[in-house]
Amino acid sequence: MHLTRHCDVQGSKVYLPIHVPGAAFSVGDLHFSQGDGEISFCGAIEMAGIITLNFRVIPGGLASLGIKSPIYIPGPVEPQFGPSRYIYFEGFSVDQHGKQHYMDVTVAYRQTCLRAIEYLRRFGYSDYQIYLLLGCAPVQGHVAGIVDIPNACTTLGVPVDIFGFDILPGAKVEEELKKDMGKCAFEKGVTEGKVVLEEAGRNSEVSFGGGMTYKE
Repeated sequence: MHLTRHCDVQGSKVYLPIHVPGAAFSVGDLHFSQGDGEISFCGAIEMAGIITLNFRVIPGGLASLGIKSPIYIPGPVEPQFGPSRYIYFEGFSVDQHGKQHYMDVTVAYRQTCLRAIEYLRRFGYSDYQIYLLLGCAPVQGHVAGIVDIPNACTTLGVPVDIFGFDILPGAKVEEELKKDMGKCAFEKGVTEGKVVLEEAGRNSEVSFGGGMTYKE
């Protein structure tokens, strides 16, 4: 299994169930910053580092702890990127074609990310820039509701203070005042990346890939 979480910091504890004899352990792929879900597949900010680990085998731990998958206790120092102000976006398990996907949190989270992309466009970002930002910024993703059958609900919290300007709804944004955010690098012959809501996600043909992709 590959565990990727933004809250595994100094002092964290992880309890790993061992289901096969002679199980091995490896560690790597350190991230300086990452959003919940790492939605752009390889979108986290990679880093070099030194990891110090201590292991203890708990005989009979599967039964005594009652676990089948990992559990973890985050360290006491959570990464902070400002005074913890967030703007949250919400999405449901209804895709951009109006099709309802019964309790599908993947579809819901994808729609939540699309809402964030649509909102942040107003500040001058391209769709691809926002997509990469949501993968590497310390966004907080949550399953907000599975009670309102048939719709699953997810939220995405974007930290306000990673930006050098106001992104809250009350901020004045005029076309002529949009900032020059530069451009992403594209393959030869491609100059722009954009979400087309009527087409995006259709069997991955024109979607971004990674966590924004799903099969119909």
